[in-house]
Amino acid sequence: MKKFFMFLAVCGIMAITANIATAQENQETADSSATEQVAQAPQSLNDLTASAEEVPLHQELKTKFVQGGTGFMSFIVLCLILGLALAIERIIYLSFSKTNTKALLKKVNEALEKGGIEAAKDVCRNTRGPVASIFYQGLLRYDQGIDVVEKTVVSYGSVQMSLMENGLSWIGLFIALAPSLGFLGTVIGMVKAFDAIEAAGDISPNIVAGGMKIALITTVAGLIVAMILQIFYNYIVSRIDALTIDMEDSSISLIDTLVKFKK
Repeated sequence: MKKFFMFLAVCGIMAITANIATAQENQETADSSATEQVAQAPQSLNDLTASAEEVPLHQELKTKFVQGGTGFMSFIVLCLILGLALAIERIIYLSFSKTNTKALLKKVNEALEKGGIEAAKDVCRNTRGPVASIFYQGLLRYDQGIDVVEKTVVSYGSVQMSLMENGLSWIGLFIALAPSLGFLGTVIGMVKAFDAIEAAGDISPNIVAGGMKIALITTVAGLIVAMILQIFYNYIVSRIDALTIDMEDSSISLIDTLVKFKK
């Protein structure tokens, strides 16, 4: 599953790279149109708004991508693609990990009454999810005593939690890396602006505007990517917490059921 999402991420990067050249041409056209509009010098904000043409969203995004600098913007987009790929993979994994624990406990109780421990093992073996895996590991060691079963359930529950949290550290890395890249682009844009001022020997809005635009666009892009990934991260953590509580509650019920069965 991870390989599939990584393949999608690579395809997305290739598609973005292929559009850079087209976006640069469109940027040149936009710059020439902007020059003509400045020459006409509208007298009011309404005139300026009326003269502006509606630009499609994808075209606007490509324009901002080029204006922000293809180097830093490519890394920011890469953080978004890889972070979303990992987040979607975790969401799918957690969706398949969800188990109806009440129904499973009922089946285990019925299997214990009819066929004993082996029948209960078959029920857990044929049920997907971490709860069924924990039950199966506990039932495997039933002949060693209830204390051993309890320790096994606790230990294997920690293993299942680690499996559910797999990949979260990488999502957290991309959440921290995206705004950092944006701020780095901001600093570089400011350096370019001051270099332009030094070269011209004069402070003019036209001289500073280019560097400031790069600084603002990269910062906005990094913050947006971080916010998107943060939403997915918190959702995944909430799902893991819910599954963890479910595992702990059902494990206690399993121990009680085995104690009653032994008596």
